[in-house]
Amino acid sequence: MIRTPLCDLLGIEFPIFQGGMAWVSEARLAAAVSAAGGLGVISAMNAGADYVLEQVRLARTLTAKPFGVNIMLMSPSAAEVAQCVAEEKVAVVTTGAGNPAKYMKEWLAAGVKVIPLVASVAMARGMIRAGAAAVVAEGCESGGHIGELTTMALTPQVCDEARATNTPVLAAGGIGDGRGVAAAFMLGAQGVQLGTRFLVARECAVHQNYKNMVLKANDIATITTGKRLGHTVRSLKNAFSRKYFAAETSAAAISDEELENLAVGALRRAAVEGDEKNGCFLAGQIAGLVQKEQTAAEIIREIFAEAEELLNGAGRWVR
Repeated sequence: MIRTPLCDLLGIEFPIFQGGMAWVSEARLAAAVSAAGGLGVISAMNAGADYVLEQVRLARTLTAKPFGVNIMLMSPSAAEVAQCVAEEKVAVVTTGAGNPAKYMKEWLAAGVKVIPLVASVAMARGMIRAGAAAVVAEGCESGGHIGELTTMALTPQVCDEARATNTPVLAAGGIGDGRGVAAAFMLGAQGVQLGTRFLVARECAVHQNYKNMVLKANDIATITTGKRLGHTVRSLKNAFSRKYFAAETSAAAISDEELENLAVGALRRAAVEGDEKNGCFLAGQIAGLVQKEQTAAEIIREIFAEAEELLNGAGRWVR
């Protein structure tokens, strides 16, 4: 069985996180992943502290295992949510879309382990100095907000940076099966974070149309938009994403404000309403590997059984 120091650090059985996906990663999915031995993560998205408190307390009724909360730092409610998770002493906080340094002192004082998503070595260095328990090196193959570097390029460089302080690194982006997990460990990671694969977990409450779009996806099913605004996002190709891309790249004049307004409510329309034309269906490039709905426990067991077999037989193709 694959076990790394990350497991001992967090009290989990498998070194796997479920990504914090807005309108997707709620208490029931997070609790199912944690109960299965990974680290489930509740997404705070743009919601306020009341919603997060409700979700944290619900998750605690569903599992006694540790779980985390993901805070999108661009959210207007980030400060109140940051205080909420400190007061609730949530086991882990993961962060994305910004720098969490100004909240870290409060979290660390509350005994919360802080594990930021990083898209560069420089950001990883800063987070480690600020007291991060681990970092997630997220490549641009991921769904949602992404950086420029691929997982293959970013992960080993972040691992080299983290080695001096023995800070665990998780790899994220483009990982959807045991092969990806095995590759991440070979690059130096001690764990992985998966988002798109958990979209089709049976415990995931996202609209069935969203799951069906992931299940029908192939290797070229995603598109990136938002680069002009400095917030690149990866999603599945559909009428909405193509319209947004055209508006962003067209020679016809459209203001940044108009461009931003095009996306208002689009993720909710996808995840909650299942609007296949007007919704924004965030998903990573591994969507083409996802072929069936399974329970969170089945996903985790299958992935790690495959990864262990591959790692035990590493080099078998070399003559």
